[in-house]
Amino acid sequence: MSGAASDPGSGHGTPLDELGVIASQDVLVTPTLRHVELYTFRGLLTLLWHEPAGPPVSEDGPAVVLCGGAMGGLLGPANGLYHRLGEELSQRGVPTIRLSYRRPNDLDACTLDAAAAVQFLVGVGASRVVVMGHSFGGAVAVRAAVALPAFVSGVVTFATQSAGCEVAAGLQGRPFLLFHGERDDILPPEASEMVRTIAGCGEVVRLPGDGHLLAKSDHAIWERLESFLPPLLSTALGD
Repeated sequence: MSGAASDPGSGHGTPLDELGVIASQDVLVTPTLRHVELYTFRGLLTLLWHEPAGPPVSEDGPAVVLCGGAMGGLLGPANGLYHRLGEELSQRGVPTIRLSYRRPNDLDACTLDAAAAVQFLVGVGASRVVVMGHSFGGAVAVRAAVALPAFVSGVVTFATQSAGCEVAAGLQGRPFLLFHGERDDILPPEASEMVRTIAGCGEVVRLPGDGHLLAKSDHAIWERLESFLPPLLSTALGD
């Protein structure tokens, strides 16, 4: 499936061109969840694609991409937040992709993976994509957004690192929400504050008493996302 997204890497083609997919396969796990595997010479990219239960995505429709941390992973922080988002948003007509990187902890490769996921969604009609990332994935989300300004309409990070976010000024005022636990002993909340300062926009939500996985703050995060996401996605989250 192709889209018009530009390449965040070398500039010599779309993200999928740069990915160099040599084979792929997918299965429908449930009526609204597709498991996709993309084989490349530089690793296997896995996508869990939450598809809308109703009609196909309309032109100018919204979508979401969810990125894990340095070790990869598909559930995200806050007790499986990514799975919950995928299920809830797809029920409201918003396709959502959870991705498992080809080479975790390789910032350039992971950014290309995220950009390719954005391109997949553009290829099915999305034009407003929100990219979210946890920890290392926060830098991936920021970099993908900076590389694809025509398609990425907003960014959410969870306990992001600051390394790799030096380009955050390239968000150019797009909606930007950063969550961070005040007891994060892996990445201190000052990392999110620094990224927001570099970006020159956005809001840092500090979560008292919580650590890097934000396991105590799932309700608080969901409540804040309920007000942040609807203007970008033209849909409301569930309770």
